[in-house]
Amino acid sequence: MAINNYYQENSAYLESNPSWHIEDSPWKAKQILKMIKKNSLQINSIAEIGCGAGEILNQLQTSLPKNVLFTGFDISPDAIKMAQKRKSQRVSFRQEDMIKSREFFDLLLMIDVFEHVEDYMGFLRACKDKSEYKLFHIPLDASMFMIFRNKLLTMRKSVGHLHYFMKDTALATLSDTGYEIVDHFYTSIILDIPRKSIKSKMGYMPRRLLSLMSEDFAAKTIGGFSLMVLAK
Repeated sequence: MAINNYYQENSAYLESNPSWHIEDSPWKAKQILKMIKKNSLQINSIAEIGCGAGEILNQLQTSLPKNVLFTGFDISPDAIKMAQKRKSQRVSFRQEDMIKSREFFDLLLMIDVFEHVEDYMGFLRACKDKSEYKLFHIPLDASMFMIFRNKLLTMRKSVGHLHYFMKDTALATLSDTGYEIVDHFYTSIILDIPRKSIKSKMGYMPRRLLSLMSEDFAAKTIGGFSLMVLAK
């Protein structure tokens, strides 16, 4: 899936992901709130690069103080068309490259974003001075299970992942592009919200048992984890 598809209306990404992952947004917002609370962040403005359908910001506005303002940026006309249905007095959306904006925010969200970007290190360097804090959610696709089953190409075709990370390479990428890591923790929607299919149920228990022994080991072997990272 070429990155240019995000710029096109009725894109290949929309065809493969018609909901734009709205169904996962409440869970993602919960992880964001967990990091904000854990680090006692005092914020008045939040921006999200790659806001998609805007449901994450819509969820956050119901849980954060009424003085907090939210701005969602996305290059996709399909995404912004969906997001505009969620705008409010506190939440706005723009079909715009946020990197070109001169605005500065307290917190910048990049939730499952830079694995889609061709020049991901250049992108990260360009984002660094846009906010005081940055919060990343990074899929950890590079597990033994994904590699042995040849699933990385599937991720490339279905959801447009161009780069594949494990925890160590994700953190090294942020450090190498000038970020100071403040905090991080694993997330797993598969463990928090088990799917109802037989295949998912069969994979749930081994993943749960391995994660109880060692999340690092579980993420590197059976997979199904992402990494939430707070940085400055």
